[in-house]
Amino acid sequence: MAQKPSIPKGTRDFGPQEMARRNYIFNTIRQVYALYGFQQIETPAMENLSTLMGKYGEEGDKLLFKILNSGDFMRGIQTEELAEGATGHLAARLCEKGLRYDLTVPFARYVVQHRDELSMPFRRYQIQPVWRADRPQKGRYREFYQCDADVVGSDSLLNEVELMQIVDTVFRRFGIRVVIKINNRKILSGIAEMIGAADKIVDITVAIDKLDKIGLDAVNEELRQGGLDEKAIAALQPIISLSGTNAQKMATMREALAQSETGLRGIDEVEYVLNQYQAVASEQSATLELDLTLARGLNYYTGCIFEVKALDVEIGSITGGGRYDNLTGIFGMPGLSGVGISFGADRIYDVLNQLDLYPEEVTTATQLLFINFGERETAYCLPIAAQARQAGVRCEIYPDATKMKKQMQYANQKQIPFVALAGETEMAAGRVTLKNMITGEQTLLTADEMIAAIKG
Repeated sequence: MAQKPSIPKGTRDFGPQEMARRNYIFNTIRQVYALYGFQQIETPAMENLSTLMGKYGEEGDKLLFKILNSGDFMRGIQTEELAEGATGHLAARLCEKGLRYDLTVPFARYVVQHRDELSMPFRRYQIQPVWRADRPQKGRYREFYQCDADVVGSDSLLNEVELMQIVDTVFRRFGIRVVIKINNRKILSGIAEMIGAADKIVDITVAIDKLDKIGLDAVNEELRQGGLDEKAIAALQPIISLSGTNAQKMATMREALAQSETGLRGIDEVEYVLNQYQAVASEQSATLELDLTLARGLNYYTGCIFEVKALDVEIGSITGGGRYDNLTGIFGMPGLSGVGISFGADRIYDVLNQLDLYPEEVTTATQLLFINFGERETAYCLPIAAQARQAGVRCEIYPDATKMKKQMQYANQKQIPFVALAGETEMAAGRVTLKNMITGEQTLLTADEMIAAIKG
């Protein structure tokens, strides 16, 4: 017996109902992006490995899916080299391409390649899958969609404020209660200076970014392994555990970083975003909260950074992003500042499923099924179905003149709310019998009356 096929761990199939729900997510995000003047682009699933390597830090580079060169990919590789096991060196020769890790680096490459065609500031959004060779677990997949929005060519913090408004609008439309966490890489750099470990900023940010996942003791151990001494680790503890209102935290950090010009600049930036967001927020708006443990371990962030947590579901970050001042510099175009956010569509999908927040119409594909009694009846129903579709009613005619019980079971399995029956009586009267599959009520109606009943 043939072995049952399977898919790689960390990937998923999506059936019709699941796709309807996912499209609801994509369309909602797409509509909000459009409200703020963002335009859509797409980039290839695979990029040159030289484009991707070195942009995500050492840990990120390990999670890149590399694609073997086509043809005789082992050509030119010596047996001695294989025996030495220099995997990094060999990978660079065996693999010239890789699957994209995120949408931000490909976007930076796109901006550099198409600079002469773009009007600055350029506001783009992109909804496509990305791949990471991560260990699959709840809420973490190897293949998943990101829904990015970025503004490049502007240093204004107004862009950060608007991105926070976008986040708030999207999650209010979904009905998901969230908190938006904000920090600033300049504040983190100031903290590293303050504890005498400015050269360890990458180790510090990578470690404290894991606080929610691995706990304080494990973070401190990772800091030790990163080369921080006990004095520096001790100085970091009050900052990691700092509590209070945003204003209280800001005041404490302003005093603590009084000698750090970089740190104070970061505080000023966060304060502006907090104040401007609050000025336009309503009672229903998501809370914007300063979180000094938020680090976002990607090396390209240089200013404000963001993460969004769902309040009613235990799951990781469902949206993240931040400011990057020179990402395009790695592709030969220095000094072009940008800021962006990325919605994790797959995690949002899981949250909406757990909280059962999908509108009823999202999960209802077909609204009306015409029962098939034979060729004459089908010929009678075809123009009525065409009229219904023209009026925006999603309908189908059962293709085979099989037992009515089987056709009704089909309607129930697909959760079709209405069924139309047209036999000799209905055809003679120029009408159809409309059955409400939820209440069981049956009514003899004209085509116009049937359409009005379904839509109303």
